[in-house]
Amino acid sequence: MSGARRRGGGKGDPPDPAAEAFAAGLALVKRNPALAAVEADICRRKDCGRIPATGLAAVDSDGTVHVHPTRRAEPDVWAWTLAHCLLHLGFGHVPASRDRVREQPDAFTRAARCTVVNRFLGTFPVGRAPDHLPETYPGGDEDELAARWRRDGIPPACRDCGTAGDEPDQILVPWPMWQGAAPPDWETAFAHALTRSVSASMDVAGGRRDRTTGERLPQRPWERARDWFVSSYPLLGGLAAGFTVVADAELARAQDIAIAAVSSAAAEIYVNPLRSLTDEEWRFVLAHEMLHAALRHGERRGPRDPLLFNVAADFVVNGWLVEMRVGDMPEGLLHDPETKGLSVEEVYDRIVTGRRRRRRLATLRGKGAGDILGEPLPHGDTRPYADLDDFYRRGLTQGLELHGAGERGLLPAGLVQEIRALAHPPVPWDARLARWFDEYVPRPEPVRSYSRPSRRQASTPGIPRAGRYFPQEETPRCTFGVVLDTSGSMNTRLLGKALGAIASYAEARDVPAARVVFCDAAPHDAGYLPPAEIAGRVRVRGRGGTVLQPGVDLLQRAGDFPPAAPVLVITDGWCDVLRVRREHAYLVPAGASLPFTPRGPVFRLT
Repeated sequence: MSGARRRGGGKGDPPDPAAEAFAAGLALVKRNPALAAVEADICRRKDCGRIPATGLAAVDSDGTVHVHPTRRAEPDVWAWTLAHCLLHLGFGHVPASRDRVREQPDAFTRAARCTVVNRFLGTFPVGRAPDHLPETYPGGDEDELAARWRRDGIPPACRDCGTAGDEPDQILVPWPMWQGAAPPDWETAFAHALTRSVSASMDVAGGRRDRTTGERLPQRPWERARDWFVSSYPLLGGLAAGFTVVADAELARAQDIAIAAVSSAAAEIYVNPLRSLTDEEWRFVLAHEMLHAALRHGERRGPRDPLLFNVAADFVVNGWLVEMRVGDMPEGLLHDPETKGLSVEEVYDRIVTGRRRRRRLATLRGKGAGDILGEPLPHGDTRPYADLDDFYRRGLTQGLELHGAGERGLLPAGLVQEIRALAHPPVPWDARLARWFDEYVPRPEPVRSYSRPSRRQASTPGIPRAGRYFPQEETPRCTFGVVLDTSGSMNTRLLGKALGAIASYAEARDVPAARVVFCDAAPHDAGYLPPAEIAGRVRVRGRGGTVLQPGVDLLQRAGDFPPAAPVLVITDGWCDVLRVRREHAYLVPAGASLPFTPRGPVFRLT
């Protein structure tokens, strides 16, 4: 940005507060590297015909910002005003041209462009906006806003949101200024400068550039490995961009991290900076931990042994990375060619019997410790992650598409299968419950008989028709039992949702009645109830601890309850250890856990 074109005063002239405030605001703008790249002149001449009479400044297409020479404003307001005008140049709103005739933008286009610029300044703060301007602006690009406002009118808050008051702050010069040279491209210059500025800011935030001097710091090997994934390996590039690598020697020592560990809950990889590994080995380590988190190995463990399931996942992930030739596997990690093509669960079933080998198994965290962490480790820059399932799913599925589109080579079939499985959200609990009903609760067979005639059709009232009904002997055969936790700890909203789902599925399968037992401190047999009446009979008693085993025993000993009928246990998990000697399932709230290893399926309400 070049200097101002204005009349200078003598040494004995008194200080001009307006000029001093403007000079301070101009200095603030010049400190911004992106705006400083927009070459513009400043005009503060009193005889200039383009100075707005009611505003602070206007900009024309020959790259001159015309500033009111006597109007007073705070330096930060001047900085915002100049940034607004320079962004008009940088956004291409007043492009330079050799055309002798220029058509001025109408009021709708000018208001839309000023709205877009002000909205950008809200996220790219330079100075302070004048007090009369709104804090928020409508969304949409300038063409969309202009078309909408031509139809509906300009909102009052956006009518004069520029820098020239009620006059245009964007002026297209109607005569050629660039006769002998190519017109300047302020838009490209601003885009390149903005890219450099944002990149430098990200380097500072990521510790790759010194905060005071701005000089680029030498990268550490795990940082080079992470950047390699972002720039050169699309399968894991999206994940690497969202992960934070925490290199803290004291944290690694306190948590016994030999090389690395990962927390999927915070999208953080903890590395031991004291380990000397090559760049290729660090690539292998980071890819290993990212796949652990993205494939949800910690959440898939269930009731299995945590260390052995971690070891099984290591065998599978290391096999994939060796086959894909992603970096070099550090010495001492788990790898067995015989596990090729097996899932983590299948490998776990193979190694779970050899518990004597447990002491010899080592992960990236070390011997006898898993590198898949639950909660994030405490450190100085802990940050929570939102919507992790969507982040991991999107990162891997998009990476797989980019890998295939770029013809980067073949991937292990097991890895591709797991990534594609992530692309499909899990089956909702109510759909899984419906499948359980379809499998274990038989549908009663209706009987047609003339002893119970059907309603006759109006077209043939003289023709009798057989009626359809369910005989009483079908009731014991086509039923199920419900053991319902009615203690005070139960969430009534989730309880109503569960009972509503049970009633709808039972009615859809023509189940005439279900045997219901309410339990809190003691069982309460409600007998056989029609599905629609189950919810109406529930009363949360809240008598302290929940004991469900007597209710289960009551059903199992009942003479009128069929031996083959399944049992559905609805509880919040705060109960005793249950032993159910027939087909059964559990319905619990999301996030709840049972105090024992369930033998039947567990449906989690969401």
